Amino acid sequence: MDSALVVGGTRFIGRHLVSDLVENGYDVTIFNRGNHENPFEGDESVRRIEGDRKDDGALRRAKAAAEPDAVFDCVAYQPKDVVSATEIFADVDAYVYISSGAAYGAEEIPKREGVTELCPCSDDQLTDDSSESYGPRKAEGDRVVFDAATRGVNAMSVRPTIVYGPYDYTERLDYWLNRVENYDRVVVPGDGTNIWHRAYVEDVASAMRVVAEEGEAGEAYNVGDRRVLTLEETVRTIADAMGTDVEVVHAGERELAAAGLSPDDFVLYREYPHVLDTNKLAALGWDSTPIEEAMARTVEEHRRSDRDGSEHDPGRDAEESVLSILDTL
Repeated sequence: MDSALVVGGTRFIGRHLVSDLVENGYDVTIFNRGNHENPFEGDESVRRIEGDRKDDGALRRAKAAAEPDAVFDCVAYQPKDVVSATEIFADVDAYVYISSGAAYGAEEIPKREGVTELCPCSDDQLTDDSSESYGPRKAEGDRVVFDAATRGVNAMSVRPTIVYGPYDYTERLDYWLNRVENYDRVVVPGDGTNIWHRAYVEDVASAMRVVAEEGEAGEAYNVGDRRVLTLEETVRTIADAMGTDVEVVHAGERELAAAGLSPDDFVLYREYPHVLDTNKLAALGWDSTPIEEAMARTVEEHRRSDRDGSEHDPGRDAEESVLSILDTL
């Protein structure tokens, strides 16, 4: 394969995917509405076609113009989007759909492809666009991929867990980056050992390419860092990447409640561990970036950006109250 069509391609995962494909010799066309700045403007190796992925006619025109060997679907948020794409791109060498670790409906450690139950998706959830229905919709998209494969479509899906890295518009990790950079003491809920598996964005991009090249039709592949960090380890890894020292202060539910907080007020906290098994993807020849290197790149871009994770901020005044309470114990 040497030509690719990326549906999306300018914000976060898609942006890194385009870069990965170009670096690996692909002729790349991106297809999107143009609502966001195109980081590849002026790059002759990346062609852009404007259109709405929900317009089947526009998708067909993009296919005719790009003549792709592989199609990467970064912005399929409703199952009907995947239905259309698997029909329109039925004859390409590979169609890769970005699903999510949120598609899993059972709490197991680790979550495994083909073993761990997926979320059901009700009729109401099929067309919903709320965060509550995100996992069910992604799971139903997976089922569309599986069904398409039975009809001879070379369709596959990748299931990343929480994605982080440069240009992350969700700013989930930026909250912790901001705290470490600006404060000597960082409040971490619980004992710091809670785990929410994450995936470095460049590795998600390479995973999509590897799955297109080496994956099997009708299969899903988990994506996540090969080394899983606890929340406290994450904070300390950030500090190391920033060349600073921080004191990690553990706060239990009682101390947090006294300041009007709960553990769930802290982004990337999860009471029950969320871990994906990535051995199936690794068997295709994929590997993840070492954690320290991934975090160093993330910190470098964070410092150039204006992101601070403030929308996830539980409030520094409340945190200071927690610290005062703990100092008196």
